[in-house]
Amino acid sequence: MIATDKFVFLHLHKSGGSFVNECLLRFVPGARTVGYHLPRLLVPRECLGLPVLGFVRNPWSYYVSWYNFQASRPRPNALFSILSDNARLDFDATVRNMLDLGAGSGRLDAVIAAMPTSYGNSGLNLPQYALAPIRNSALGFYSYLYQYLYGEANSSLTVERAEELRPKLLEYLERVRQRVSNAMHDFILDVPARNTSAHGPYVDFYSDELRDLVAERDRFIIERHGYRFGA
Repeated sequence: MIATDKFVFLHLHKSGGSFVNECLLRFVPGARTVGYHLPRLLVPRECLGLPVLGFVRNPWSYYVSWYNFQASRPRPNALFSILSDNARLDFDATVRNMLDLGAGSGRLDAVIAAMPTSYGNSGLNLPQYALAPIRNSALGFYSYLYQYLYGEANSSLTVERAEELRPKLLEYLERVRQRVSNAMHDFILDVPARNTSAHGPYVDFYSDELRDLVAERDRFIIERHGYRFGA
């Protein structure tokens, strides 16, 4: 979470937030880090009247990015280790386990137990009590994170598609009358994305069954933001 004098930015996991965080902290006078992956519920009291900005990505793309990022790490996080049986399971099986966390999965208790008991400054930063409500929600993991982070929609909340992050960020800054220097403008348009994972087209990772399971479990994001598989 980044607080500025004109708005608050919330960082949804693997949705372009690292790039936006760096940009705001580097170029916006007075911008400050309030916490890492913190939800809107924890916006500081002095910022409650400010508009809120966030980004979201295509859910099918999210799961591919998450899996490949964790699989490439020397020490993947506990969520990946549990869902992949310590990397013994492939993408299809691991993501099925992830999608089932909100649908009666027997792995959920192990995942919750592996989460921290309070907020910190790294990783998902999802305490046990913050993840527990996913149980029997029927939501995909990404849709659960989205609802947890952003809360109820209202006129003060703007969530843009990460696929259009650069122009949408510039539009938003203009809308809230945040001055954009030439250096900031060039950064937004030209600097490479941050914290990315290397992989091929996300559509190549999906069987028909897994594609349809994401469509079912992450219907909330897909319908709200107009996503389609392969688009």
